[in-house]
Amino acid sequence: MTPVGPRPSDGRLFAGRIADGSMEALDSGVAEASRRWLVCRWDFAESRRRPAMHVLVAYASRHGATQGIAERIAETLQAAGIDAEARPAASVKKLAEYDAFVIGSAAYMFHWLKDAAGFVRRNRGALAAKPVWLFSSGPLGGPTDAQGRDQKVAAIPKDIVELAEAVHARDHRVFFGAYDRAGKPIGFAERFVSLMPAAKEAMPAGDFRDWSEIEAWAGEIARDLGLVSPAEVRPGSTPTR
Repeated sequence: MTPVGPRPSDGRLFAGRIADGSMEALDSGVAEASRRWLVCRWDFAESRRRPAMHVLVAYASRHGATQGIAERIAETLQAAGIDAEARPAASVKKLAEYDAFVIGSAAYMFHWLKDAAGFVRRNRGALAAKPVWLFSSGPLGGPTDAQGRDQKVAAIPKDIVELAEAVHARDHRVFFGAYDRAGKPIGFAERFVSLMPAAKEAMPAGDFRDWSEIEAWAGEIARDLGLVSPAEVRPGSTPTR
């Protein structure tokens, strides 16, 4: 059995190599350490020179489901090291302070809410000059409707082509929404449905938002902005809201 004793220190190992004439290995190690130190120093300097990216997640929401999606997108961007904030589209007056935009709306009767659509139309020039992503929320229930159609495709708002082209949007996504039958109806369409108990009962109730999908999309936005690598953005927990 080989006796167990104290292991030689790194200094003794290097000394042994030098004594054996292994100066080439030592020189190679020193050169590699120097290279890594210079790379780290350059990366640190570049990170300090890089200006902070400020992203606005603007939304229009009636019952809070779309607001929750916007807030989760902002939280995911923040986790990726981006200065992001979620705000109602109607409350945003100045756009100059933002470097990129994510804009979303609940979809009713195949159209965005006026606050979100109006925000895009009023600011189309300023938005078109910067990176923009759009999202819609609204479908309820399973992946297909009663006719077997893909719910996300069927729910694409009619005005999204116009809005996306106006600001040169990089992407548009449809996310499932949420519906509470006990909620107070807002707007003509909801009040109309509330007067028809059969139609109201036919609408699937519950929270159908896929938080992992939403976080993954926000991660794609962060990567597209070039601030993080794919490995640095991972969907987190998905608590029910």
